[in-house]
Amino acid sequence: MSKPIVATASLAGCFGCHMSILDIDERILTLIDLVEFNKSPIDDIKTFSKTCDIGLIEGGCCNSENVENLRDFRKHCKILISVGECAIMGGLPALRNGIPVKDCFAEAYLNGPTVDPAGGIIPNDPELPIILDRVYPLHEIVKIDAFLPGCPPSAELIWKALTALIEGKPLELTYDLVKFD
Repeated sequence: MSKPIVATASLAGCFGCHMSILDIDERILTLIDLVEFNKSPIDDIKTFSKTCDIGLIEGGCCNSENVENLRDFRKHCKILISVGECAIMGGLPALRNGIPVKDCFAEAYLNGPTVDPAGGIIPNDPELPIILDRVYPLHEIVKIDAFLPGCPPSAELIWKALTALIEGKPLELTYDLVKFD
């Protein structure tokens, strides 16, 4: 019997959700026995080589590259899961949502306290991704099948969700797994 194929990615966020995946500790060895990773920083595969059963994606969408990567994940994953508050609601990167992009750029590159007083420049290379008008949660761009809340979600929540999906069981997000105290 073939193993389920899992892909993971990080968009606009801090990579903390991937750290929670690693925090399953020695169970990572069990996970490696249960699944095959494809396109993930966990195994350093950078492009999809096949359709994946489960995609775990953290971070929101703040630029055109994030949107492109998210749409690619949706196309290649049978089940797509938003992992963490950045993916679900925009998280800390979304704090800029009430500020026009022009003002964010001016603060970061022209007027901020760390900018050389002689003057800065706003990056304008055509190879840079286009910054979006705001940070978008993933479900506003593609269909998301499940949500794992937390900042980051606990290792236990990720473990229980992954093993349930691998075993074909429904996700049961009990209070003890999602509480924040």
